[in-house]
Amino acid sequence: MTLATPARSAHDLLDGHTAATAEDTPAWNLLKDAAVELQSLQAADGSVPEGTDHPRAAALIADIVDAISALIPLFPHDDAYLRASVVDFARWRDGGFGVPDFLDSLVAFQPQEHRVDGIRHLVVFPMYTQNGSRDRHVEAVLVEVIWPEFIARLETEYTNGLFVSLRLVDFTPGYDTNSAVLFPETVAMRAVPTFTWGAIFQDREAARYRRVTRAAAEITKLELPAAAAQMLDDQALTEQTFVMWDLIHDRTHMRGDLPFDPFMIKQRMPFFLYSLEELRCDLTAFRECVSLQARLSVRDDLDAAEQAMLEHAELVQYAVIFDRIFRFAITGSRVRNYDGLGGQLLFAWLHQRRVLHWTDTSLAFDWDEVPAAVVALADAIDELYWRSIDRPKTAHWLAAYDLVRSVVTPHPASAWARGLSDDVLAGLPKGYTDAVLDDEFPLSMFFEALEKKMRPVIASTEGITGRD
Repeated sequence: MTLATPARSAHDLLDGHTAATAEDTPAWNLLKDAAVELQSLQAADGSVPEGTDHPRAAALIADIVDAISALIPLFPHDDAYLRASVVDFARWRDGGFGVPDFLDSLVAFQPQEHRVDGIRHLVVFPMYTQNGSRDRHVEAVLVEVIWPEFIARLETEYTNGLFVSLRLVDFTPGYDTNSAVLFPETVAMRAVPTFTWGAIFQDREAARYRRVTRAAAEITKLELPAAAAQMLDDQALTEQTFVMWDLIHDRTHMRGDLPFDPFMIKQRMPFFLYSLEELRCDLTAFRECVSLQARLSVRDDLDAAEQAMLEHAELVQYAVIFDRIFRFAITGSRVRNYDGLGGQLLFAWLHQRRVLHWTDTSLAFDWDEVPAAVVALADAIDELYWRSIDRPKTAHWLAAYDLVRSVVTPHPASAWARGLSDDVLAGLPKGYTDAVLDDEFPLSMFFEALEKKMRPVIASTEGITGRD
């Protein structure tokens, strides 16, 4: 199948713009408007179920095809993908608008092959957005790669060929949410290929961090270290810090002395296992940055990339602590909130080791002692994982619970805290999971009070980008 001749002039749809200003082209506006209207005709699975809507859906597909076709010259590195996308849209239309199948264009999209700072991608798929819409609707996103020289150098040591770091430029409503990732598994497709990339919107993560941390520091009267304070006034600096953090975090999921499937894909298990896995990866990033800082700070012959690594290694440590404590712990519902629990665990661990202080209604840290305390928590989780290799699954679950409850107080009504009955212990793993309360580890008094004060700030970060 070949590209149809666009009904509109590509010249008119581009209006003299380049990829650097693609969001201002008539083509992008046509694509975005058509996708938004098409979403209103789609069912949750992405199909257009009402036959009476098919003529309008076909007209909208024509607009989308015209727009993509016009934009192709601006994205030569995505030529194969964008051409395959046009074919997938035509096939979906010609097949009667059933459940969409965009496997061919998804396989052709390989952003990990173009990790060049500032390069842009046009992304159009029927997909759901994590922490956003669960409907597989057509979404269109313009993105820009964040890949400074020091990250390119760092990636040779912390190899992660699947990791793509992005900045949001413009998007349809599925990304006007809390979603900060672009994952291939969210796309509607007939079969599941081997995934070769995963992308994170570091500009959104950085913008949320800056707004939340600034407000939380004011509320808790925390005097930020100078380097940490600098991040609150510098979006680009914070973006690059999050790239460094996520680069190391992401690769950690499949490294170390791990349970057989540490990522727990498509498994049903107690949510605190997810808490420990995500926290393990964050604390590994923290540990590695402590090591990098120690290694680089004693040298006086650093080149520009190494100097940037040294600077950002310190910043990652602040970002991990403040994002986990100030945002993760109080964001989202209390229903099996595994990221929230990870933040609670880190806060309580540091407090109980007396390197974090809440005294006279003010928060303070003994910063010289914080790195060792955080690394000690990382060591405790690593020890749990190492021992798990010799344990039955449910015994590992019980040991993981013991680690968490030794730091964070469970709900008074918890069956796990009282001790599971023999019937549950002798039964299937499902019984263990069913016995976990939705809010097994409620917020402490500190976090209850902080959440009430921070609620408007947290809500204001929905849909935020680095330009806000």
